[in-house]
Amino acid sequence: MNYRLFGRTGVYISPLVLGCMMFGQKTDQNDTCEIIDRAIDHGINFLDTADVYGKGASEEFVGEALKRNASREKIFLATKVNGRMSEHPNHIGNSRLHIIEGCENSLRRLKTEYIDLYQLHRPDSHIAIDESLRAMDDLVSAGKIRYAGTSNFGSWQVVESLWASEKHSTVRFVSDQSPFNLTDRRAEREHIPMCQTYGMAFIPWSPLAGGGLTGKYKRTKNQRTGTRFGDETDPGKLKRFSTEVMDITDALQPIAEAHTATVAQIALAWVMHQPGVTAPIIGPRTIKQLEDNLGAVNLKLSSEELTLIDELAQPGTNVTDYYEASFKPNEHRF
Repeated sequence: MNYRLFGRTGVYISPLVLGCMMFGQKTDQNDTCEIIDRAIDHGINFLDTADVYGKGASEEFVGEALKRNASREKIFLATKVNGRMSEHPNHIGNSRLHIIEGCENSLRRLKTEYIDLYQLHRPDSHIAIDESLRAMDDLVSAGKIRYAGTSNFGSWQVVESLWASEKHSTVRFVSDQSPFNLTDRRAEREHIPMCQTYGMAFIPWSPLAGGGLTGKYKRTKNQRTGTRFGDETDPGKLKRFSTEVMDITDALQPIAEAHTATVAQIALAWVMHQPGVTAPIIGPRTIKQLEDNLGAVNLKLSSEELTLIDELAQPGTNVTDYYEASFKPNEHRF
């Protein structure tokens, strides 16, 4: 596995990040341990979770898995803070209080003394960015976290944070994660160039468009139960399986057959090898899904295939508005 530099940190990470959102929710503890063990065996050294996933359950499952396999020191471990953790008015957002308290709780659940990458899960218009940065700075000084990052920030918000870091001499965000896939290429407009300009790692989430680009869904309203589409009832999330998305997966099928690969592997390989992308975040629910994702690591797409893909999913476009909410800060409703 060819490891990649994580922005300007000097840290080398695997070309895929193991996202842990399913752990503690749809994936039980034993399966979580098996998936994490298998990922590590294949060279993945970056795990990404968040406190809000399962209201702490994901972090607990990850912590237990790393305790069982004694692999904590081999892993670049990332988690996030911002989401509502209880009905308490201060258990949400990017305040100093919530960041520091959230970090202590995450450390406990993850059964670790430090977090490699601590990320603001989304922006918070109620808090000045320098307040959040000072909290991150203190956590670095205390040895609780090693690096700070962002998730779902707009480009201007990231640049504002870099300006504030320089002005107030605080820790600097080293990475950002936002959606990027063949159904949503908006990050190419300014977000990826921004990360490249300022030496930030870009770790896109949802490289398979929430399951829409796996190729296992058909043009019918009656999908099999037990699948993400078959069990989905949210009209917003169903947009991930629109006609436009199906058009893309249909067009990827011949490319997949030429490589003896799956449509999901082609879609994932495309993200992995886009300029400015450090490593996409996969989110397997089962060991079978992990194995399929791992098959994308060594896939190489030809210039002709890349041109064809650009024609069916044009640069900078977005064929579904499902991800629009990802860039909106949480509303504080008490």
